[in-house]
Amino acid sequence: MPHRFTWIGVALSGLLGVAAGAFGAHGLQGDVAPGLLETFDTAVRYQVWHTLAMLGVLVWRQIQPLRGQRLVLALWASGAALFSGSLYLLVLTGARWLGPVTPLGGLLLMAGWLALAVCAGRARPAR
Repeated sequence: MPHRFTWIGVALSGLLGVAAGAFGAHGLQGDVAPGLLETFDTAVRYQVWHTLAMLGVLVWRQIQPLRGQRLVLALWASGAALFSGSLYLLVLTGARWLGPVTPLGGLLLMAGWLALAVCAGRARPAR
């Protein structure tokens, strides 16, 4: 399978997203302030949605490999790691210094969507 390690990484991101969601719904109840539960839920949602988006780009890449698809995947993977990861750690450890990391992750996620638009704009229909 081409891009095996990318597929494995995306699969593990999905696994982590489901595990984090279950932990947030069951393991954190009563242990953290309600606002922090919402923050944790936001981290889960962003991670899972971007994991699904990465799956879509991986499938597209197998059908129609284009320059820029790897950049999209890299931006989303690093953005999700920084955005969701910083929020997970903020909720679990209370480390407020992670606050500035979250917007950086969000910028990387947005850059990934912009890169996807550019990549899609370069795609030419099959003849």
